[in-house]
Amino acid sequence: MSRLGAVIAGGRASRFGSDKAMALWQGRPLIDHAIAALRPFADEIIVCGRAHDGMASVADRPAPDMGPLGGICAALHHARTHGHDAVLTVGCDTPLLPGPLFERLTADAPAFVAQLPLIGCWPTGLAAGLDAFLAEDRKHAIRFWAAEAGALAIDWRGLANVNEPGDLAGLSPGS
Repeated sequence: MSRLGAVIAGGRASRFGSDKAMALWQGRPLIDHAIAALRPFADEIIVCGRAHDGMASVADRPAPDMGPLGGICAALHHARTHGHDAVLTVGCDTPLLPGPLFERLTADAPAFVAQLPLIGCWPTGLAAGLDAFLAEDRKHAIRFWAAEAGALAIDWRGLANVNEPGDLAGLSPGS
Protein backbone atom coordinates (compact mmCIF):
# COMPACT_ATOMS: atom_id res chain seq x y z
CA MET A 1 0.00 0.00 0.00
CA SER A 2 1.38 3.38 -1.00
CA ARG A 3 0.76 6.20 1.47
CA LEU A 4 0.98 9.94 1.16
CA GLY A 5 1.90 11.83 4.31
CA ALA A 6 0.19 15.21 4.57
CA VAL A 7 0.99 17.92 7.08
CA ILE A 8 -2.02 20.20 7.42
CA ALA A 9 -0.64 23.71 7.89
CA GLY A 10 -3.10 26.20 6.43
CA GLY A 11 -4.67 27.46 9.64
CA ARG A 12 -4.59 31.02 10.95
CA ALA A 13 -3.17 30.12 14.40
CA SER A 14 -5.36 32.80 16.00
CA ARG A 15 -5.03 31.35 19.51
CA PHE A 16 -1.25 31.07 19.11
CA GLY A 17 -0.85 34.68 17.98
CA SER A 18 1.85 34.07 15.36
CA ASP A 19 2.87 31.53 12.72
CA LYS A 20 2.53 28.35 14.76
CA ALA A 21 4.01 26.07 12.09
CA MET A 22 7.28 28.02 12.27
CA ALA A 23 7.41 28.26 16.07
CA LEU A 24 10.64 26.71 17.30
CA TRP A 25 10.79 23.70 19.57
CA GLN A 26 14.11 22.00 20.24
CA GLY A 27 15.70 24.29 17.66
CA ARG A 28 13.40 23.31 14.77
CA PRO A 29 10.03 24.58 13.54
CA LEU A 30 7.02 22.57 14.70
CA ILE A 31 6.17 21.70 11.10
CA ASP A 32 9.55 19.98 10.70
CA HIS A 33 8.82 17.73 13.68
CA ALA A 34 5.53 16.66 12.06
CA ILE A 35 7.29 15.97 8.75
CA ALA A 36 9.96 13.89 10.51
CA ALA A 37 7.30 11.84 12.34
CA LEU A 38 5.56 10.99 9.04
CA ARG A 39 8.71 10.17 7.10
CA PRO A 40 9.03 6.45 8.09
CA PHE A 41 5.37 5.77 7.26
CA ALA A 42 4.85 7.64 3.98
CA ASP A 43 6.11 7.16 0.45
CA GLU A 44 5.78 10.89 -0.24
CA ILE A 45 5.12 13.88 2.04
CA ILE A 46 3.34 17.12 1.17
CA VAL A 47 2.37 20.23 3.08
CA CYS A 48 -1.23 21.40 2.70
CA GLY A 49 -2.26 25.03 2.87
CA ARG A 50 1.17 26.69 2.65
CA ALA A 51 4.61 26.41 1.10
CA HIS A 52 7.48 25.10 3.19
CA ASP A 53 11.22 24.85 2.48
CA GLY A 54 11.24 23.07 -0.85
CA MET A 55 8.58 20.54 0.15
CA ALA A 56 5.79 19.73 -2.29
CA SER A 57 2.73 21.69 -1.28
CA VAL A 58 -0.91 21.85 -2.28
CA ALA A 59 -3.54 24.51 -1.74
CA ASP A 60 -6.55 23.67 0.39
CA ARG A 61 -9.47 22.31 -1.62
CA PRO A 62 -11.97 23.45 -2.70
CA ALA A 63 -10.80 26.84 -1.37
CA PRO A 64 -8.74 28.44 1.39
CA ASP A 65 -10.27 28.86 4.85
CA MET A 66 -12.19 25.57 4.72
CA GLY A 67 -10.53 24.47 7.93
CA PRO A 68 -8.59 21.22 8.27
CA LEU A 69 -10.95 19.37 5.92
CA GLY A 70 -9.78 21.63 3.08
CA GLY A 71 -6.26 20.32 3.62
CA ILE A 72 -7.40 16.71 3.91
CA CYS A 73 -9.44 17.09 0.71
CA ALA A 74 -6.45 18.51 -1.16
CA ALA A 75 -4.25 15.69 0.11
CA LEU A 76 -6.76 12.99 -0.91
CA HIS A 77 -6.94 14.36 -4.46
CA HIS A 78 -3.16 14.73 -4.68
CA ALA A 79 -2.77 11.14 -3.48
CA ARG A 80 -5.23 9.80 -6.05
CA THR A 81 -3.51 11.54 -8.95
CA HIS A 82 -0.08 10.38 -7.76
CA GLY A 83 -0.93 6.70 -7.28
CA HIS A 84 -1.21 6.52 -3.48
CA ASP A 85 -3.79 4.33 -1.77
CA ALA A 86 -4.18 6.32 1.43
CA VAL A 87 -3.25 9.57 3.16
CA LEU A 88 -1.80 9.89 6.66
CA THR A 89 -2.69 13.34 8.01
CA VAL A 90 -1.21 15.27 10.91
CA GLY A 91 -1.36 18.88 11.99
CA CYS A 92 1.73 21.05 11.91
CA ASP A 93 1.17 21.57 15.64
CA THR A 94 1.62 18.00 16.86
CA PRO A 95 5.38 17.51 17.20
CA LEU A 96 5.44 14.29 19.24
CA LEU A 97 3.83 11.50 17.24
CA PRO A 98 4.76 7.92 18.13
CA GLY A 99 5.33 5.33 15.42
CA PRO A 100 2.87 2.81 16.92
CA LEU A 101 0.10 5.37 16.41
CA PHE A 102 0.71 5.45 12.64
CA GLU A 103 0.86 1.65 12.56
CA ARG A 104 -2.53 1.47 14.28
CA LEU A 105 -4.12 4.08 12.02
CA THR A 106 -2.93 2.39 8.84
CA ALA A 107 -4.09 -1.03 10.06
CA ASP A 108 -7.62 0.27 10.75
CA ALA A 109 -8.07 2.83 7.94
CA PRO A 110 -10.16 4.80 7.63
CA ALA A 111 -9.30 5.77 11.17
CA PHE A 112 -8.51 8.87 13.21
CA VAL A 113 -7.46 9.80 16.71
CA ALA A 114 -10.59 10.49 18.76
CA GLN A 115 -8.87 13.22 20.79
CA LEU A 116 -7.23 14.90 17.74
CA PRO A 117 -9.26 13.96 14.64
CA LEU A 118 -6.87 15.72 12.25
CA ILE A 119 -4.50 12.81 12.86
CA GLY A 120 -5.81 10.04 10.67
CA CYS A 121 -5.43 7.61 7.83
CA TRP A 122 -7.84 8.11 4.96
CA PRO A 123 -8.16 5.86 1.86
CA THR A 124 -8.09 7.91 -1.34
CA GLY A 125 -11.49 6.51 -2.32
CA LEU A 126 -12.97 8.99 0.19
CA ALA A 127 -12.03 12.02 -1.97
CA ALA A 128 -15.34 12.35 -3.87
CA GLY A 129 -17.38 11.95 -0.70
CA LEU A 130 -15.36 14.68 0.99
CA ASP A 131 -15.92 16.96 -2.02
CA ALA A 132 -19.67 16.43 -1.62
CA PHE A 133 -19.51 16.98 2.16
CA LEU A 134 -17.64 20.27 1.73
CA ALA A 135 -20.13 21.44 -0.93
CA GLU A 136 -22.99 21.19 1.57
CA ASP A 137 -24.08 24.14 3.67
CA ARG A 138 -23.28 22.63 7.06
CA LYS A 139 -20.63 22.51 9.75
CA HIS A 140 -17.42 21.21 8.20
CA ALA A 141 -16.01 19.26 11.14
CA ILE A 142 -13.68 16.31 10.71
CA ARG A 143 -15.70 14.24 13.20
CA PHE A 144 -18.91 14.66 11.19
CA TRP A 145 -17.26 13.74 7.90
CA ALA A 146 -15.37 10.85 9.49
CA ALA A 147 -18.62 9.42 10.85
CA GLU A 148 -20.22 9.61 7.40
CA ALA A 149 -17.12 7.95 5.91
CA GLY A 150 -17.33 5.10 8.43
CA ALA A 151 -13.95 5.92 9.98
CA LEU A 152 -12.93 4.31 13.24
CA ALA A 153 -12.22 6.68 16.14
CA ILE A 154 -9.12 5.39 17.95
CA ASP A 155 -8.57 6.34 21.56
CA TRP A 156 -4.96 7.55 21.85
CA ARG A 157 -4.40 9.73 24.86
CA GLY A 158 -1.40 11.85 25.77
CA LEU A 159 -0.63 13.45 22.40
CA ALA A 160 0.72 16.99 22.66
CA ASN A 161 -1.10 19.59 20.57
CA VAL A 162 0.17 23.17 20.44
CA ASN A 163 -2.62 25.73 20.28
CA GLU A 164 -1.28 28.52 22.51
CA PRO A 165 2.25 29.71 23.36
CA GLY A 166 1.97 28.09 26.80
CA ASP A 167 1.41 24.71 25.14
CA LEU A 168 4.73 25.08 23.34
CA ALA A 169 6.51 26.13 26.51
CA GLY A 170 5.11 23.08 28.30
CA LEU A 171 6.29 20.50 25.74
CA SER A 172 8.82 17.96 26.81
CA PRO A 173 10.21 15.09 24.74
CA GLY A 174 8.26 12.66 26.92
CA SER A 175 4.92 14.52 26.43
